[in-house]
Amino acid sequence: MTPQQFLQILRVRYKLALIVFVATVAIATVVSLLQPKEYQASTSLVLDVKADPIAGMLMPGLGSPSNMATQIEIIQSDRVATRAVQLLHLDRAAFAIERWKEETDSRIPIENYWGGVLQKGLQVQPARGSNIISLSYKSQDAKFTAAVVNAFAQAYINVSIELHVEPARQYAAWFDDRLKVLRTGMEQAQTKLSAFQQEKGIVAADARADLESQRLNALIGQLASAQGDKADTMSRQKNTGTEFSPDVQQNPIVQSLKSELARAETRMSEISGNVGSNHPQRVQLQAQIDGIKGQLASEMHRISGGSVTATRVSAQREDELKAMVETQKQKVLALRENQDKLTVLLRDVESAQRAYDVVAQRMSQTTLESQSTQANVRVLSPAVEPLTPSGPKVMRNIMMAVLGGALLGAGLVIGIEFLDRRVRVIDDLVTPEAIPLLGVLRPGQTSIPLKERLIRIGDYFRTLRRRRTLQTAK
Repeated sequence: MTPQQFLQILRVRYKLALIVFVATVAIATVVSLLQPKEYQASTSLVLDVKADPIAGMLMPGLGSPSNMATQIEIIQSDRVATRAVQLLHLDRAAFAIERWKEETDSRIPIENYWGGVLQKGLQVQPARGSNIISLSYKSQDAKFTAAVVNAFAQAYINVSIELHVEPARQYAAWFDDRLKVLRTGMEQAQTKLSAFQQEKGIVAADARADLESQRLNALIGQLASAQGDKADTMSRQKNTGTEFSPDVQQNPIVQSLKSELARAETRMSEISGNVGSNHPQRVQLQAQIDGIKGQLASEMHRISGGSVTATRVSAQREDELKAMVETQKQKVLALRENQDKLTVLLRDVESAQRAYDVVAQRMSQTTLESQSTQANVRVLSPAVEPLTPSGPKVMRNIMMAVLGGALLGAGLVIGIEFLDRRVRVIDDLVTPEAIPLLGVLRPGQTSIPLKERLIRIGDYFRTLRRRRTLQTAK
């Protein structure tokens, strides 16, 4: 269809198009004027993505789109809606109770019913590229509209606090039970440690083991020295009674007697060549030599007896030191065993103390979290009572009706024209191939008689029916 054909159709059927246009605009205007006025109130909430002041750590994903979507779902949840109903005291209002009974026959809680009613008018929209969420509500009462928006905002904050506090309370209760068990274990470990210390008479910082170890080392040194002395005395005892004995050689009396005997024997050798064996001087000197030898033998015997005594004393000393070393070893081993047991008990106490401290710290933190009254969301701008209605927008509706009426009128006219084709312009005379030619009107040609025209029209329609029949058969 050409623009010329379209304009010609509108010119011919303008009355129908005008009627449709006027009717559309009139209906839209009347409906807009008859609709009750609606008021819209809005509030803005900002999500705080900073670190938790109690936990001291930044929760991952607070600023992510998924968290924003989660918060929107929470706002639109039944829990927040029922809490908003409670904040608005609709569960105690007479008109609300009456409507609830009429609509539900008291089959569902009034909070759930009115929560669903309020949710229908609530709109939640996140701000793009920020952590701000906008809440808006529409109703016919301006004051009620602002109250509903603020109630939803406060209900969302309260529910957010509950969602944060309830797990903390559960964890705090669990930590409290666990803390009691750990406290009992720690007390038992301390009791075992105290009983062991009292039984063994030792303390944690007892240095007796080191002192007894030093004594053991000293006794071992004395034993080694005694064994050396014993070996030395035994060696001396083997040579006892001979002049090669170390004791004999080192004895000053023996050495003095030997010197005196040597001088006497020298004098005896000197006078033996001059006097006879019975000479008084020789007899006297011989008696002196015999006396010195007797003294020397007596002294050597005395020295031999001292070596035996020294050997016996050394052996006794060695045996005593061996017994003392063995006793000291057992004492040191017992002390070390007790010290090892004490160390194990101390470690048990320290381990129980560390576990108790860790759980106590976590319990303290969760207790603080369970008592928190702050949420990670704040009201940026509370809703106020709107002064002007937000709807219906009469001028906008009229403009849309004007556009819609014009399109509807034009569409209706064109549709009717396709159902009842008329020759409006010269281009309409161009015969399509599917339509048979009825005739050609030339300038100056006389008009065809009515009978012939009717015959041609009948032939035309019969031809159309045959073609349609053939097309249907194919």
